[in-house]
Amino acid sequence: MFWHVVRKALSKIVLSLVVLASLHATQVRAAESMEIRSSCWASGILSEDLLTIANSPARWNCQDRTYSLDGERALLRFEIGPDDALPQYVFSRRSALAKVHLLAIDRNGEVRQSSFPAGDLSSSLRGGYFKVPLPGITRDTQQVVVAFDLPSHRMTLERAYLSPPEAAAGPDFLRSLVFLSVLSGMLSMPLIFNAAFYRVLREPFVLWHSALTLSLLATILTSSELAVVLVDPPAMTLSWMTTMIFGLTVASGALFTHSFIEPSHMHPLLRRALIYCAVWAVLLSVFHAAFPFVARPIQSTAYTAAFAPVLVIFFLSVADALRRGSRAAKFQAIGYIPMIMSGLVRLITGVVPWLESNDAMLLFYLGCACEVLFTTLGVADRFMTIRRQRDKARFEADALKSISERDALTGLLNRRAIEQNFEKCRDEGYHALAVLDLDHFKAINDAHGHGTGDAVLKAVGEVLQTDPQVRAFRLGGEEFVLLVRGEDAQLRAERSRQAIPSAVANAVPCLGHPVTASMGISDAPPNADVRFAELYKQADKLLYDAKLSGRNRTKSTLSQKPRDDANPMIDGAVKHARSEKLSS
Repeated sequence: MFWHVVRKALSKIVLSLVVLASLHATQVRAAESMEIRSSCWASGILSEDLLTIANSPARWNCQDRTYSLDGERALLRFEIGPDDALPQYVFSRRSALAKVHLLAIDRNGEVRQSSFPAGDLSSSLRGGYFKVPLPGITRDTQQVVVAFDLPSHRMTLERAYLSPPEAAAGPDFLRSLVFLSVLSGMLSMPLIFNAAFYRVLREPFVLWHSALTLSLLATILTSSELAVVLVDPPAMTLSWMTTMIFGLTVASGALFTHSFIEPSHMHPLLRRALIYCAVWAVLLSVFHAAFPFVARPIQSTAYTAAFAPVLVIFFLSVADALRRGSRAAKFQAIGYIPMIMSGLVRLITGVVPWLESNDAMLLFYLGCACEVLFTTLGVADRFMTIRRQRDKARFEADALKSISERDALTGLLNRRAIEQNFEKCRDEGYHALAVLDLDHFKAINDAHGHGTGDAVLKAVGEVLQTDPQVRAFRLGGEEFVLLVRGEDAQLRAERSRQAIPSAVANAVPCLGHPVTASMGISDAPPNADVRFAELYKQADKLLYDAKLSGRNRTKSTLSQKPRDDANPMIDGAVKHARSEKLSS
């Protein structure tokens, strides 16, 4: 029933995401209808004059669209047709660069120029893009030349376009925000569940799943228009933040897999390799974000290719866990399929030179949703499994403890139990300790056998448990200890001792003679700091005195207060015990 409800809920959520994703794609296509793409590209060095390159037809490559980063400067040329809407901005994908130069060339040869350092570039409302204002575009403008100094990624050239201003509050933009907001809300929900799970289990995989969820949430924030709407940081700030967060996402995902899959269901080498993958991902991202121009022409390609071993190790780890019957790996394999596909698209298009780079953001967003849905279910399932295992282990431990602290024959607690719980019993008001020993018990075993002797001990154990103010323990053989509380502690202990003959006679009628017991009672004030051994030693000495005085009696250090409702037989026994004490 539970899984049926879960499947229905998942189906509805996935369907909603597909609808929202289609709306998001509609918004992207609507924006593309106003775009002007570059027609030619060129490259040069930073010291060259831009206008000279712009007016040199031989420098422009208009046939091969495979952009190169070998030059220090990359230039794009945009042709503005008479039917095109007048562009006001150049948009392109965020990546590290040094400066952007703009040339607006009219039909009469007039040129307007502007330049913007990387730190002044603004973020676009289209997720992952920056924008730069064009210098005075009119109907006479024939060409726009955009030059990027030290571009670090081919996507900056491949995705550049001219367009009118963005429609900040249009319906398409609002639909896109709804999609991203729903996705962000879904990513936030597991954090609440993880907080509850961690309070109970304290398992590291819960923390790593929270870290993974937070990093995915941060990735969506920095790579989409949400960051611009909420904070609007500079474009280059978002660029290096995206790089850093990507590394943290991969690292937290690897460590989550390392701690999430059951210990016996993954090869130790693969489990150790996941830790190295996490460190490798963080180091790669830190280096790439801090030093984007060290090997600029190939650095972004090398950076993307460096994650291939991480992807392979992750795939092998999950496959090995599935082969070994891991239940957790099933959830992870299903949840990570869209994310792995997104990673493969990025890897292949980022490494193969003749393919246009593709970050597969829509697939990535859907991958985030699937990851959260299925790994959260996996975390909940693992939580329940571990809880069941711990409850079972705790039950077995309690059972073993109970066995180790309880006498198997009489069912009474043993000496170990009284020693471990003595302070607790004292706190509960048990201030008197009595040591009770059956008289001539060895003769019963010799005359009637050990079976009869065991029956006698069982009967004694039962009768000593009848008073709720008396806790009985068997120390071994025929010796018992009573802990008693209340002002009439001596009376209660004596009542228990005198009840033994009739209880044994009813349980073992074949004996033919009564079974009596001798007892010694010692006492310590409730606030006194006294140990079990000390109080037991006093009571045992009094028991020894009772044996020497003829058995079937009690020796005590307590002064019993008179009771109006006391049984005359018990009062006589108490008086006899007092006389024995005085005579001794």
